[in-house]
Amino acid sequence: MAELVLAEGSAGAAELAERFGVSLMTIHRDLDELERQGIVRKFRGGVTAQPSGVFESNVQYRLKTMRPHKAALASQALRRIEPGMAILLDDSTSTLEIARLLRLGAITPLTVVTNFLEAINLLADQRGIHLMALGGDYDRLHSSFLGVSCVEAVEQLRVDVCFASTSGVHGGYAYHQEQHIVSVKRAMPDAAARNVLLVDHTKLGRVALHRVAPLSRFDLLLVDDGASPEALRDLDEHKVRYEVCATDPREGDGRAGAT
Repeated sequence: MAELVLAEGSAGAAELAERFGVSLMTIHRDLDELERQGIVRKFRGGVTAQPSGVFESNVQYRLKTMRPHKAALASQALRRIEPGMAILLDDSTSTLEIARLLRLGAITPLTVVTNFLEAINLLADQRGIHLMALGGDYDRLHSSFLGVSCVEAVEQLRVDVCFASTSGVHGGYAYHQEQHIVSVKRAMPDAAARNVLLVDHTKLGRVALHRVAPLSRFDLLLVDDGASPEALRDLDEHKVRYEVCATDPREGDGRAGAT
């Protein structure tokens, strides 16, 4: 049931009962358990894996969504990486696309620091990459290491570039739903000489429970070409330096934004 909801995004309780051949009472008990585990959230008559202002989607759901858009952001981000650099990747599925590109081995030698287990697994056997895994408390729903130990580890580092993402961007601020993730994301920019924020267009105009940082904390914001004119105007009004990345690389480098 969890795999079905994560694959489809949401489902109705009656639909699930029919599909699995069990009673509605059984379905609701199972959905209560999935909600307790933080995998999904319930709404009247059904359940969803999609994010809200207080709920971040399970990593297995996020890995499946907006892949072409995230790949476009990663391709543009790669241009900010040079051999010999030390870079920091947060635990977002947007920066994971950078790790996928680094597996091609075109930029070495390189030091990569991350708290994201998915990225660690991708790069663990990559020649030419010195991989540093940030420790902390493992959070299986986000497949990352978090907590005080992770923040302290970040604070001991100084990297060339930090690449990060967040759940929402609006009114000159970046937002995220969960406090234990926010503490790590807030620490990361302080450990870097330059900071790049990657956000697919669905995150523009959205807020979440916690403010992560003002957008002025980032040297550059990368967004895909699905961004609406209204969303880009909001960035312009807050003097955010951004670049719009073409989802199809054959379409060009995208539009440059305000400074």
